[in-house]
Order: sequence, then C-alpha cells, then structure tokens
Amino acid sequence: MAEAHFVLFPYMAQGHMIPMVDISRLLAQRGVILTIVTIPLNAGRVEKSIARAVESGCHIRVLQLPFPGKQVGLADGVENVDMLHSIQDCFNFYVAINKMEAAAERLFEKLTPRPTCIISDVNVYYTRKIADKFRVPRISFHGFCCFSLICSHNVNSSKILEQVKSDHEYFIVPGLPDKVGEAVHLGSKRKQHYSK
Repeated sequence: MAEAHFVLFPYMAQGHMIPMVDISRLLAQRGVILTIVTIPLNAGRVEKSIARAVESGCHIRVLQLPFPGKQVGLADGVENVDMLHSIQDCFNFYVAINKMEAAAERLFEKLTPRPTCIISDVNVYYTRKIADKFRVPRISFHGFCCFSLICSHNVNSSKILEQVKSDHEYFIVPGLPDKVGEAVHLGSKRKQHYSK
C-alpha cells in the first residue's frame, strides 16, 4: 500500500492558515506525510510551528510558490489578507490566487511520494482541477472558528440587522449565553452580506 501523502493548500489569512497548520500536525502525528503549499510571507509565519512538529518526528514540509500579486495591482509584499487595504485589493488578491494554478499544478506533479489526497481551503478553487487531473480525492476545508459561525448564523436567522438604524450602532447578537455586541461598522455592505 502506498504511503499516505496529503497536500494542503491554505488560504493566505491567519484565521485560515492556523487551523490548516493544526490539521497538518494532527494528520502527521498519525503517520501521514504532509506538504503545505503556500507563498513566502505565509511560509515564514508558520515555520516555527512546523519546525516544532518536524522535530517531534512529523513528516511535514512547506513548499513555496511565487505570489503574482504585483501582476494584478497589489503592492509589493502584500501576501496575506491582513495586508489588504480596500475592496479592490481583495478582488485583486483572489485574482492573484487563481493565477497560481499552473505553478501549483507543476509543483504537484513533481511531488514524491505521489500525493494521495488534497486538502484545500474553500477559497483556493483551482485545487479542484488539480484533483481531477491527477485523480486524487480533494477535501474542501473551511477552518472558520465555531464562534464566528454561530454569530453569523444567529445574526442572519434572527434578522436583527433589519432593526439596526446606523452603520455604527451596536447590537447584541441574539441566541448566545452571554451578551456579545457587534457594530455594523461596514454599513450596508455588511448588512447585504448577512441578508444573503
């Protein structure tokens, strides 16, 4: 039987990277070989955590792809969601991620041992094509924290935003055991997001 070799494609945001790295360590502790494919800045952000796992005997490596951010209008060095400054930057960031498809496919093809599974963030769409081409299963990973999910669900299902009159008005998220307040600081765009 071939060795299990999972290739992980995290989204370049700390709230997505951290759970993906945690998953990689858990899998590696069970004997799975792990390759995390990311870009230079994000590789640097997880290297200490990965180094500790490797020192404890886990088989994890981080491989880097160049990030084509500059090609799509992002400032040099902008390689993570926490560095974006506008809605246009967000759009350009997604375009840059999708431009990585060909490089990711070439890297995937050369990996040894042959990959047996892909785990990719829900925002890294092109991995579906790679999984299809190389006939490996793909798991779409959504590492969003449970607290954020329940808050989003409760705000949406309660329709509380229909009662909010100002972009800066605080309200209590319904259905939680303690009072948790949130401001609609992004105005109507945020309201539209929750009303979908």
